[in-house]
This record gives sequence, C-alpha cells and structure tokens, in this order.
Amino acid sequence: MVAMLLALHWLLAVASKARESVTADELAHLTGGFTYWQFNDYRIQPENGNLPQRWAALPAWLEGAKFPAIKDNIYWRTSDAWVLGHQFFYETGEDHFPRLMAGRAMIALFSVATGLLVFLWSRRLFGTAGGLVSLAFYAFSPNFLAHGALATSDVCMVLFFLVSVGAYWRELHDPRRRWWWASAVGFGLACVAKVSAVLILPMMVLMAVVRAWAPEPLEWLGRRWTAPGRKLGAIALSTVGQGVVAWIIIWAFFGFRYSAFNPAVSPADHFIRPWAVTLDHIGGFAPVVQALRAAHLLPEAFLYGFSFVVEMSQYRSGFLDGAYSVVGWTKFFPLAFLYKSTLPVLLACVAGLGALARRWSKGPAAAAWRADLYRVTPLLVLFGVYWAASLTSHLNIGHRHLLPTYPVLFILFGAMGTWLARHRLAAALVVVLVGWQVAEGVRTYPHYLAYFNPAVGGPAEGYRHLVDSSLDWGQDLPGLKAWLDRNAHGEPVYLSYCGSGEPDYYHIQARRLPFVNGFKIPQPWVPLTPGIYCISATMLDHVYSPIRGPWTPELEKEYQWMRSFEPAFLAYFSDPARRAELDRAGSPEKWKRAWTRHDLLRFARLCHYLRARQPDANIGYSILIYRLTAEEIAAATTGTLDDWRRVIEQAQPRR
Repeated sequence: MVAMLLALHWLLAVASKARESVTADELAHLTGGFTYWQFNDYRIQPENGNLPQRWAALPAWLEGAKFPAIKDNIYWRTSDAWVLGHQFFYETGEDHFPRLMAGRAMIALFSVATGLLVFLWSRRLFGTAGGLVSLAFYAFSPNFLAHGALATSDVCMVLFFLVSVGAYWRELHDPRRRWWWASAVGFGLACVAKVSAVLILPMMVLMAVVRAWAPEPLEWLGRRWTAPGRKLGAIALSTVGQGVVAWIIIWAFFGFRYSAFNPAVSPADHFIRPWAVTLDHIGGFAPVVQALRAAHLLPEAFLYGFSFVVEMSQYRSGFLDGAYSVVGWTKFFPLAFLYKSTLPVLLACVAGLGALARRWSKGPAAAAWRADLYRVTPLLVLFGVYWAASLTSHLNIGHRHLLPTYPVLFILFGAMGTWLARHRLAAALVVVLVGWQVAEGVRTYPHYLAYFNPAVGGPAEGYRHLVDSSLDWGQDLPGLKAWLDRNAHGEPVYLSYCGSGEPDYYHIQARRLPFVNGFKIPQPWVPLTPGIYCISATMLDHVYSPIRGPWTPELEKEYQWMRSFEPAFLAYFSDPARRAELDRAGSPEKWKRAWTRHDLLRFARLCHYLRARQPDANIGYSILIYRLTAEEIAAATTGTLDDWRRVIEQAQPRR
C-alpha cells in the first residue's frame, strides 16, 4: 500500500508537468545546477540551494547538454542567471524540455522520500493504520503534487527539515552512533538545500532544552547525565561536533574552494548584485558576514546566497486580496493556508483539536498531555518556529513557503488511524476525510499549482486572492497555445506573461505587452487594436509593476501627457528615416525609457478595467483571456477619465 501510494504520488506529480512550460524559478535552478557540475563555479543562483540545483541538473550534465559560450559572455561575467538561463534553454539549438522534465522527475524523488518519512514517523507514533492515513493525506495533497515535481528547492528543504529535526531528537534519546551521524549529515544537507535551514538552529535549541529538563537520563559516549545543566553541556558538545560535520558538507558542495568563481574558467565581474550593494542592505548581518568572509570560514557563494536572501526578504512586492505591500502582512500566511489547504485538511485540523481537548479533559488522564506533547516535541518545534518566522516575514510571495509545516499536520493526522477500531462514527469520519483528500488530489489534476479550495471560489477565483507561485508561475504557455489554435481566427493576439518560458518556443504569435521578465530582449512599442488579450494573473494584478495600486490623478495626468508621443512611437518603429531623425533629437536610450513608461501606464489603465470585467476564458487558471472590442479599448486606454470610470462601473458584475 505504501509503495502504491508513493508511486501514485510520483506519477501524478510528474505527469501533471508534462504539458506545463518552465516555471519562473526552474530556469535559474537548472542553469545554476548545471554550471556547478560543468565548471565547478558557483556564481549562478547560489541563494537557492546547491543540493537541489545539482540534483535537478544531474541528468542534463550526464547527457552532455550544450551550454552557451561563456567566453566574452557579459551575462556570465555578471552572473545573470536569468539571461544566461534563457540562452541555455532556448538559444543553443537543443530542446530544453526533455532535460527540464528529467530535472522535475529527479526532484519528485525528494517528494517521494518526504512521503515515506511521513509514513514512518506517523507509524511510529500511531501504528500502521495511522501511517497510512498520514501518507494518504500527503500523497494526494494538491500543494505537494504541485511543487513535488518542480525543479526548485522547496520540497528538498521540506524533506531535510523533517530529517534534521527528527534525527536530532532521536539522537538525544538513542546513544547509538548511527543517530548522531544521521543528525549531523541531515543538518549538513539541509544547509545546502536552502537558506531557510538557519531556522533549524533555534529548533535544536528548543529541543535541547526540552530534553535537558526531561526526567530520563541522557546517555552519550558511554556516560550518563541526570542534572539538566550537565545534560545541556553534553548536548551542546554533541551538537558542536555535528556542526563540524555539517561545515565539512557545506565545503564539499562548493568544491572545497572559498571563491565562488573558478579561476580556470572565464572570469567574473561580480555576482548578479555586487557584494557591496548586498552588504549595504542586510543591516546587522553585514559585520558577521564580513568577518566570515575575511576569515574564509565558509565558502563565498554560501555566504553570498545567505546575504542575498536576507536582502531580498526585507522588501518584496506582495499581493493579497487586491492589496499590495512591499513589507508583507502578518495575515498573509494564515490566509494563504486557509485558501490553499484542502477542506478535508482544514476539517481534520478541527476534528483533531476537538479530540485532543476531549482526551486531555478526562479526569485523571489530564496529565497525559505532558506525555503526548513530549512524544511530538520535534514536530511541534518545527511547526512553531517555522510559523513564527513566517508570521514576521516580509517575503510574502507564495504559499509554497508554508510547505514545511504541512507534513507536521499530516503526521499528526495519523492519530485518526486509531479511531478506526474505536467507534463507527469516528471511523466513518476518517474514511470520509481521507477519501475526500484523495478525490481533491485526483480532481485537481493537472492544475495543482492553481489549487484553491471551494470555500474561496476554487481555482477560477484564485487570481483575486493570491498570485505568483501560489497560482501563476508561468506554467501555462502550452495550454495557451492549444486554446489559441482552437479559438483564434486570424485576430490579433496580445500577451502579457509572467514567467521564464519563451512564447516563441511554443509558436505563440503574439504582440508583447509588458512581461515580468524580458531577458533584456528589446520589445517594440505596439498600438492596441481589437483582438484577444492574454494576461497572466500576476501581470493583471500588477504585482511587480512600478505602477500598482490605485490609479491616481497624477498617473492620469502623466499618462495623458505621454499619449501625445504615440505618433512618434509608431513612427519610431515603422519608419527608419523618422527613427534616425528622432534619435538625433533625443537618444535611443531616452526613447526606450519613454515608450517603456508609456507602455506601463497604458497597461496599468487597461488592467484596472480588465480586473472589473469577467474573463472570456481562463487557461489553467493562470492566464486570463479577454476578447476586447474597439469600444472597450478606446474607453479603457484612450478615453477621458470619466469614460474610463464609466466603462469600469459597467463591467462590474451585478449581484
């Protein structure tokens, strides 16, 4: 049964990606991992985990995939993972998709290993029936089916969070050396899986304190300690030894070389953001990082990756229920959990809490709560520390950052396995919840990334709540191509896309509106005509645009002024003689800045209208389709402010 559930999980996860384009981060992960193997160089994407990037890129490296020339390549010199990744995926003459799918299948093995660990941990606590209940919840979780087969670091980190805290807690109770080594290696691999491994340190401290104050003596190296202080001393010494092992593992993954840049290959100018810029934005961490750099205590790429994440996590555009913020919300992750968790998971949480309260309120058995909590200490510590960090985080870009907390819930759901033999009503509830979870996992196929539960309108309404990696990560270009082949009949097609895929790869003939990532490929200014407008949800909500939030009188004034340049923009791209004349009057850089600004303003004004209007179609729930008439376009982009407000009011759905 375990093998079958894990096999189904792997198959559903991988098969669901067979018709999905590369998601935003996969391009950089695979490119970075390939360069680690190929060049023993760590300038590309050191912030997202050396281990998962190596693991995902291993098939491409073994098959000898062609990499773009690095000599005199400015993007190699400046460590630009995104443009270099575009070259690797689309400009070498080789098809990127087989190596992408191979990388996805490799990462899915981490997801399978996580499922196996969920089962084993639950079985240890609640027996075989409990283990199977936990595994069923995990195997058919839309969120793990979504991210379990993406070539990113998220599921890898989930696995090593569980491995690290589980092995550390076991080592505190079992003096056998195997558990000491499991804890040390698990923590070391967590450190090279993702920067969030730093959260394991406070988790270890909390587990050590709980263990030290437990009445059972502590055994280590043939000695026994009973006093809490002496226990803590022994635990600290043991933990330092494990830290040394983890330190060696970190160095091994970076080739036992301090410099991120291999001197034997083409040189580098700097990381994608120079050290000086990053250090200026990480506050109190800067002196510590500087000291570690000066002493060469950790590899440069490892230190830079940590610093980069700290910098990026301080200010980052976020979207929640129509609101925008660059510093996030305390409510972001609680709401994301409610929106993206299946209803059976939410109901199982309520049922479990109710059953626990009933158990702990039973007269003399009330003392059982101490024993219950002690048995699951590592799970509670993982859950509590991670949620505390999430609630205070400014990085509100995706529900995926909550993934490490779900296996804790799934393991604890294993307690429901003990209900099966106790009471028919309780057993029926367990069967219904597990069956419902399985049905959700099957029903959602293949659009797992876009899953939202029915209580908030399901996937079709997801773009009104969350975007980016919670819904729209650039995965639906193949679906868009199929829809256009069936439904577009010579009409002009416009596309605003959020992701790292290349529409040309799928032969999507579209005029390009603003993209979230243009890979520094210059795009011409285009006039808007009646046609089919294909807008990624993240672009529709203007999360990463400099023009987000309400449309103000100042923006309207600027836009109307810039509209006077539209004839010049059109001439610039259609008449070479006129272009030369305009370049003499200004400069190519000034003209590019002008039409880019105009493009952003016009697109923002259009999207305010589109957000009020129901889409005509929805591709994978992440790309919204609008067939716009000349009248709609005129009112939304060329009319007066009163015309614009009127058309938005008319587009509002009547309730």
